[in-house]
Amino acid sequence: MTTTETSDTADTPDTSSHALSEVLDELESALHDDEIRFEEVVDTLGRTSFASLMLVFSLIAASPASAIPGVTAFVAVLVFILVAQMMLGRQSLWLPKWLTRRRLGTEKLGKGIAWLRKPVHFVERFLKPRLTFLFHRPWLWLPMILIMALTLFMPFMELVPASGSIASAIIALFAASLLTRDGGLAIVSLGLLALLPVGIFLWLG
Repeated sequence: MTTTETSDTADTPDTSSHALSEVLDELESALHDDEIRFEEVVDTLGRTSFASLMLVFSLIAASPASAIPGVTAFVAVLVFILVAQMMLGRQSLWLPKWLTRRRLGTEKLGKGIAWLRKPVHFVERFLKPRLTFLFHRPWLWLPMILIMALTLFMPFMELVPASGSIASAIIALFAASLLTRDGGLAIVSLGLLALLPVGIFLWLG
């Protein structure tokens, strides 16, 4: 994915009406063998495509593929690293070797992508650039800080049914807002981030 970083969002926004589907298309095109190394996924989407990577893996963790043990924790680590480097203003993504060498089963990954098609197509119809000032500092830092805080708890959410998938879906909404420059969607994701702890508390209660 040919994107370049801006000083604020780390991705040049794709404002086409099918930006999210195009990210899924790129990932699906890389699924050839029984397994794919995470490093291949990063190279396919592009090492400057922070928001694209955040979107893809948070969507996968929100799909039925989240039933695979450890997926939520893996996505939490990845998103934490992505957001931290976005906040530091890195031009290209750095990942530790143990993470890039991890292998993902392409069959389950493909099923997760197929499952995501309909909801992604539905959401895309409503996305457009608006309230773009929210994607500049200091406004951008608030959701990023909240997302980093959320990722610290996500590994433990595997113990609470559906909570990890909900958290991943909220992160996916924020990543989608970055890609499409939709400040309205960013506000929705911010509101859901604030409400998530309350929802989990009520669920456990």
